[in-house]
Amino acid sequence: MTPLSTGDPESIGGYTLLGRLGEGGMGVVYLGVSASGRQVAVKLARGSYAQEEEFRTRFRQEIAAARRVSGAFTAPVVDADPDADRPWMATLYVPGLNLAEVVEKNGPLSRRQLRALGLGLTEALRDIHRAGLVHRDLKPRNVLMTEDGPRVIDFGISRASDNQSLTTTGRMIGTPPFMSPEQLAAPRDVTPASDVFSLGSLLVFAAVGTGPFDADSPYITGYQVVHGTPDLDGVPEALLGIVQRCLDKDPAARPELTDIHRMLQALPESSDVTESPRTGQSVRSGQSSKTGQSAKPRRRRARMLLTGLGAALAVTGLCVGVGVLVSGPDATTASEAAATATARAASLPDGWRPWRTQLRYDVKGVPLDYDSPGCVAEASALFCGGTGFTVARIDAASGRTLWRTGTRPQGAQPIGVRDGLVYVYEDPDDRTRRVLALDAATGHRRWQHDISKSEDAVLYDGGLLTLSPGQSSFVAYGPSGRELWRAPSPEEYCTPSALGGVPYALCSQGTEPGQAPVELRKLVPGSLAGTATLPTKAEALGAVGGQPLFLAPQTAKDVYEAGYERPYNALLRVAPETGQVRRIPLARPLTGAATLVDGVVYFVRSDGSVTAVSADSGKQLWQKVTDVESLSAPAVSATYKRVYFSNRFGRLLALDSGNGAEIWSTSALDDPGDKAQDYPPRVLLVKDAIVATAGDTAFSRSPHGPT
Repeated sequence: MTPLSTGDPESIGGYTLLGRLGEGGMGVVYLGVSASGRQVAVKLARGSYAQEEEFRTRFRQEIAAARRVSGAFTAPVVDADPDADRPWMATLYVPGLNLAEVVEKNGPLSRRQLRALGLGLTEALRDIHRAGLVHRDLKPRNVLMTEDGPRVIDFGISRASDNQSLTTTGRMIGTPPFMSPEQLAAPRDVTPASDVFSLGSLLVFAAVGTGPFDADSPYITGYQVVHGTPDLDGVPEALLGIVQRCLDKDPAARPELTDIHRMLQALPESSDVTESPRTGQSVRSGQSSKTGQSAKPRRRRARMLLTGLGAALAVTGLCVGVGVLVSGPDATTASEAAATATARAASLPDGWRPWRTQLRYDVKGVPLDYDSPGCVAEASALFCGGTGFTVARIDAASGRTLWRTGTRPQGAQPIGVRDGLVYVYEDPDDRTRRVLALDAATGHRRWQHDISKSEDAVLYDGGLLTLSPGQSSFVAYGPSGRELWRAPSPEEYCTPSALGGVPYALCSQGTEPGQAPVELRKLVPGSLAGTATLPTKAEALGAVGGQPLFLAPQTAKDVYEAGYERPYNALLRVAPETGQVRRIPLARPLTGAATLVDGVVYFVRSDGSVTAVSADSGKQLWQKVTDVESLSAPAVSATYKRVYFSNRFGRLLALDSGNGAEIWSTSALDDPGDKAQDYPPRVLLVKDAIVATAGDTAFSRSPHGPT
């Protein structure tokens, strides 16, 4: 730490600053202390960047991403203000040098240290990927070396693994020596496998003192990452196979984190004498191989340069371009269907008219972006969750806010509404999560209970099902808030579910979700009854005729590839009384997000195609290829015999539920807000009125479409 200099603030956000921990091109990191004595690392943006809206957007994303990750090998966020004149964020202060400083000071790590580093980073990435994120900037300076293991920091360019990147023309996103080939060649196609590649490069750096693709300029380095062979000279033989697999140019060929963790655990924890990978001298295990000037990282061997390098760099896309989003005009209305539709009188909330409102409310505090705001409805009552409040009751006729509640802002959709109560989440601090029951008419709190931080609560016929804070038991609460019953949660990974209104547990024997067969267990007071075993990565859809319905995957293999959608080739119906599983083959494998509505399974692909399949027979009812991408799950109108969709930018689409013919579509909203790319779109019906969300915007339209 260095002392504060002239021009440095004395305090930020109530934290007294003690000195500078470091600085980069976009900001300065200070050591701060709260009134209670808690030490924090305060990251303050530079004034020039604070004026850029894109920078503020990325800063908000960094805060949201860091809050979503909570693990032993990451540094938690304790406070932040992305809307201040100069945005800032405070994380728990973790004393220690970063990996780059450790290697510069002491030389490459010993085998024991390399094993511990690899295991810690693998577990950190597992937590990051479980939160649905890709770090994208795993490098030595973003790894703090502490007494209890490495800590991964700086989520400034991390993104949700299924979202497009926020990019700017001419600005490189990442650090070339530790970026993956896909980050350089196709930044929008980055998946969790990209972090595995960066992990391989980082382990080489820790073992040797330089990266596997180091060169004299970032452009040559970038070219080597995409096309060159990694320089692995000096990497210990025991680590060599792991590193080589991590550095495969093909993302699909890289190992899973669970495999890497297992391979690292199998390495010897220590040995009496090892050979220094840089000097060839014998040193004691755990002892630094630094000998005076020899500890400095060695220069890499000369790289072969190809002619036409400039053209090659242009092809690999080292300067990331801006994606262009094009929305089509309103589609022509199908005359016959329109005539039939307009002939009917729509059942709309009293006084309804088209409306639009923001699901954003600026209050003091740090938004907890769960990336899942949205609305739920009962009869003509509409309740929405958004950024800056827990839940609001929205007048379904006008869009006016009737009441709003929540003491800590948190962008999350309400759990549901039933019998005059609306159920929502509350996160009073970083370690606690609660379920709240609010009076639907007034918003007043009826009751609350602490629940598991990592699993959702679900409504079933008779109450609300959740996991206890320590995940030791399933708990059911009645409408009054009284505990109805408990059932012990087994050792394996389990999550609560309600299929056809019946409480179930979906369990997996694997160390991670989706890595082992799914055990369907019916929950009864006091115990879990084994019901059926389903294939790995089987997807629960709901229930038909009281029988749980699942999708059977054609393959359970994990594929991290841009645009990949898992194919499913059968439906599985489970008889809850006997546990018998009936397989219903599909005519052909289908891909896309699947939703069960009124006995029909709708497969919605990211390219805008929709396929309807009978849940009883597996027969394809119809398929429609639309020009509206990124569609929501469907909402089905029995009155109009239509299937409605929304997309991320507020385009609405109506298809005939009988044959899939397009009835009408609309253009995008003129300004859906800065969260349109981040939040999944949603659509529902309040009586016959369509209510949809795009980004942090909610809006309502007539079932008759743009006319």
